[in-house]
Amino acid sequence: MIEEMTETIDEFLTRCSAGVEEAVRKAAAAEILPRFRHLAAAEVDQKSGPHDLVTDADRLAELRLTEDLGALLPGSVVVGEEAVHADPATYAALQGDAPVWIVDPVDGTRQFVHGDDGFCTLVALAHRGVVLASWTYAAARDQMATAVRGHGAFLDGERLLAGPPAPGRDLAVATSHPDYTTDEQKRALRALWTDGVAPRPCGSAGLEYLAVARGELDAVAFSWEAAWDHAAGLLLVEEAGGAHLTRSGEPFRVTGGNVLPFTAARDAATARRVAGLLRTGA
Repeated sequence: MIEEMTETIDEFLTRCSAGVEEAVRKAAAAEILPRFRHLAAAEVDQKSGPHDLVTDADRLAELRLTEDLGALLPGSVVVGEEAVHADPATYAALQGDAPVWIVDPVDGTRQFVHGDDGFCTLVALAHRGVVLASWTYAAARDQMATAVRGHGAFLDGERLLAGPPAPGRDLAVATSHPDYTTDEQKRALRALWTDGVAPRPCGSAGLEYLAVARGELDAVAFSWEAAWDHAAGLLLVEEAGGAHLTRSGEPFRVTGGNVLPFTAARDAATARRVAGLLRTGA
């Protein structure tokens, strides 16, 4: 039963959450940070296009995390960005019964390649579509944000509480890059260019979610579903008191099938406001 499995995972997290954090830090120390601002041209490739990059740091950090996280929780599986790129069928594990580690080894690869410190490693643990815990590690900034469902969100050990936006101020919203949107999604996102909203292009999705959880950013509005970009950050925002909604008014599902774009915001009222705008624009 789900309850029995969830309780078992809760016990695992009580015992091994620090071990997961250590695995994330070690992967970054071994494979990511030594290559930061030292990448050779041969260590960088394109995937779908010039804005969709992958490096040796992405591949090797994911391999290390796959091995270490699987060893921490026997019977679990890993859905990692680079593994799914190589074999899209592995994404189906999100729909299965086994606990799933959702891994983005370098979120913000474009920033990483350009020597910008705005990248992070994202790890989330999910079971049957429910994200139970997450780790967001900005290695170049040595910042570790963690969340466990029902137990709060933390940055370097300090509790995160997003709180509502300041009254009378334009909402700061980070949005998807137009290159990654359909015509319908472009129309929906254009509705954010209105009085009372200040949209801007997003950077690393993981760090934008962290900014929402910290109350530094009011909301995000994203048009893609890849679980490795969203799972960790969505739980972080939820546990900091925020909320997320798709354009249909339902919470975002990491297993897919969402009506896009969707928003995650620092409080429920802001999520409803942004989701409402997205609906009017479509």
